[in-house]
Amino acid sequence: MTDIQALLGDDAKDLLTHTAQGIPREDLVLPGGDFVDRVVAATDRSPRVLRNLQSLFDHGRLAGTGYVSILPVDQGIEHSAASAFAANPRYLDPKNIVELALDGGCNAVASTLGALGAVSRTYAHRIPFIVKLNHNELLTYPNHYDQVMFGNVQQCFDLGAAGVGATVYFGSEQADRQLREVSEVFARAHELGMFTVLWCYLRNRAFRHVGVDYSLSADLTGQANHLGVTIEADIVKQKQAENNGGFRALDFGRTDPLVYDRLTTDHPIDLTRWQVANCYMGRAGLINSGGSSSGHGDLAQAVRTAVINKRAGGTGLITGRKAFQRPTDEGIQLLHAVQDVYLDDNITIA
Repeated sequence: MTDIQALLGDDAKDLLTHTAQGIPREDLVLPGGDFVDRVVAATDRSPRVLRNLQSLFDHGRLAGTGYVSILPVDQGIEHSAASAFAANPRYLDPKNIVELALDGGCNAVASTLGALGAVSRTYAHRIPFIVKLNHNELLTYPNHYDQVMFGNVQQCFDLGAAGVGATVYFGSEQADRQLREVSEVFARAHELGMFTVLWCYLRNRAFRHVGVDYSLSADLTGQANHLGVTIEADIVKQKQAENNGGFRALDFGRTDPLVYDRLTTDHPIDLTRWQVANCYMGRAGLINSGGSSSGHGDLAQAVRTAVINKRAGGTGLITGRKAFQRPTDEGIQLLHAVQDVYLDDNITIA
């Protein structure tokens, strides 16, 4: 097992012993091996959705725990193939993406329609596929930031996907259109028996104010999560909160002083718990993104993110660039280290 305390360094005691303030764990709907039976079975999801969601929880090294580790590789569109794969050109072949997810013990692999369709008959029965349907492409000049559909739900069903994913850039000028499009996609996916994953990202230059990036604030990301579960996202993907007070600093929207005075603190576990709380108190799982790869320190940062997510009541981590933008054996080691956090019974929900 990974030496988690050593990787956490000076933050180990604080992150591993903190008791959550504001929202107690007793108020949350917590992850667990019986999550589908205990929580999802009571919803309007069909038996086929329950089956596919259960297949997600039953796969990989975290099978049976109620936690998930997902490998996402859509950066060839979102960041350009050159910036994503130049370090490891072998991942231009979708076969190697899926093999990394398998060797890395992941619950699922999330990628583009083209990538997963190219290898579906070889791998769709071996690991759950999540097809990410919309993307922000960067070949338009000058660059613009908009999520557009690259395929349809029927294609995802036909290639054997267990789930579909999509992004809404909340706060952007295109957010209303994206929200309508994704809502329709999710409804159709549920009709066909696939679960849904929403990247609830904030995108607006105005969210960076006086040197602080409030697109990472607990209050704004929490509201994005709440909008995501409203269109029946089964799982919400969100960047882990790094600050708070976006509504106040930007002087827009509506909030309540209790969010800052009683329901959260500045501790990262409490900030992430507010993200969980906005996912219907955990009835929809929160997975935090692993973030960009900086090379040195990626392993420690990924483990730190996983500890915060788990102790906040989250459902897992979705780790892409930190895993595939390095030698394969190191990528597998990083994925296993993240999973070891969720397998460690001594790391409990705060």
